[in-house]
Amino acid sequence: MAGAADDSSDIEKLYEFGERLNEAKDKSQNKSDYEGIIAAANGSVKAKQLAAQMIPKFFKFFPELSDRALDRQMDLCVDEDIAVRVQTIRGLPLFCKDTPEHLEKIVDVLAQLLIAENKERDAVHKALMSLLRQDVKTSLTALFKHLGSTEDRNSEDGSAWESIRDKVLYFIRDKVFPLKEELLKPKDEMERHITNLVKQNLHDVTGAEFILFMDFLKSLSLFGQNAPVERVQELVEIIEGQTDLDAQFDVSDVDHILRFISCLEMALPFFKRGASSNKFVSYLAKQIIPVFDKIPEERKLDLLKNLADCSLYAKPQDSRLLLPSVVQLLKIYMVRRKIEEINFTCIECLLYALHHLASKTPNVTNSLCGYKIVTGQPSDRLGEDFSEQYKDFTERLSIIEDLAKAMNKKLTQGMAEHNKAMTAAKTEEEKEAVKKQKQNATAGQRTCNNILAMAQPLHSKAPSFIGDQKISLSWKEVTKVAVPSASATATTTTGKKRAANPANGSGTNATKKGRGGVQNQLVNRAFEGLSGATTGGRGRGGWRGRGRGRGRGRF
Repeated sequence: MAGAADDSSDIEKLYEFGERLNEAKDKSQNKSDYEGIIAAANGSVKAKQLAAQMIPKFFKFFPELSDRALDRQMDLCVDEDIAVRVQTIRGLPLFCKDTPEHLEKIVDVLAQLLIAENKERDAVHKALMSLLRQDVKTSLTALFKHLGSTEDRNSEDGSAWESIRDKVLYFIRDKVFPLKEELLKPKDEMERHITNLVKQNLHDVTGAEFILFMDFLKSLSLFGQNAPVERVQELVEIIEGQTDLDAQFDVSDVDHILRFISCLEMALPFFKRGASSNKFVSYLAKQIIPVFDKIPEERKLDLLKNLADCSLYAKPQDSRLLLPSVVQLLKIYMVRRKIEEINFTCIECLLYALHHLASKTPNVTNSLCGYKIVTGQPSDRLGEDFSEQYKDFTERLSIIEDLAKAMNKKLTQGMAEHNKAMTAAKTEEEKEAVKKQKQNATAGQRTCNNILAMAQPLHSKAPSFIGDQKISLSWKEVTKVAVPSASATATTTTGKKRAANPANGSGTNATKKGRGGVQNQLVNRAFEGLSGATTGGRGRGGWRGRGRGRGRGRF
């Protein structure tokens, strides 16, 4: 009975303190009443709940007591009773209503409370959203501080800080990003601010987190379809930073190979919009291709497919840099003897890259392939004898063409067998297996046909390089393109620069899909499993994934 009486007395005193403060014209003269409210926060559960409401309500009138009041409210945030904690959390935004200088500290506290569950967590979410609507710039800055490295935190609390970091990231992903149109105002200023916050916190992210942030940045008006090239270039520079293009390439570092493949894949849409691929192209030419033979077999095809895609948007100076390496690789894959085991898709990639790169700087092929292309520049080197190069290159082409025709015939004949097998298949598993075989055969036929289409013009002394998107690579979805009129501009280049090419944004097939589907889905596949555990290995060196898994074989 004594406990109940004391509880009732504490509640009665709190109501008296509150009533006098409400009635006072100059509330600052009632300092003892506010001190009584703060002291009551040490009382019973009901007293704590009532004090948690009153402390923020009268907080602004007693700046000299602000530290004591805030400390007591923070103590109540970790009280044993969940009702007290929830009530306290609900009152936290009120501290900032008239005293915004405390907003950053309150957001920081709420961020740490995101590890709570159920009703308590919902209260934290509502409190944070209230503060974001009050001052989005300061609130976001405080939240993003929790996304940086946790290495400088107390090592004993490392796992706790990691858990908080993850919860803050989920909150930003689920609550902030979807409401960007409502929260990021004024739009230009706040989109730039959150972009800067993202950029500052990308040095210690997993692959999955990097995708999350890049997807968000791409959704901003700042980087929309009407954005100037320099802003698109900014996105490419962010991707370059994650790719470690300033680091020496270590062929034994599988993580770096995977990261390069995935990041280049992610950058391709921005090359299409006019951003420079110079750093990626330079890294390919100087670091990767010279040691290409040492790269794991299961990654070589991934790199060559990226190379093919990248060549479409390479600038003339980058094309000049990369062409010698492409021709060198092409000669390795285009054997001088007819053998059955040959990777046709690799040859398709390299021929595609050769055509697109050479269409922008055709005379470079004079010394590489023995052509006689005249541009009027000293680099034509027409006075030199490159007949041996021409003989060697065209002989290799002829052998590959013969092999492609033979393979095409074999695949066509095999289609009849697949059709019979499909008719005979009884279970869904058997039908699915035959269907997959037919799909592989169809892709193989497309590969062979592409090789034949691209090899044929290269026999000329001054070939016409295919510098448009007339060739649809075999692993990509076929897109129907309108047939141009007879008066349309030529789509090939013979010894001179073309007036229109994909490098300057004049490609005709703007809707072409990426490797078998939407590009970002493939990047996600490349990053599968990269988030890893919640502790340790978060840095770029911890990126792990299965890549796109195209494997080995003839195609």
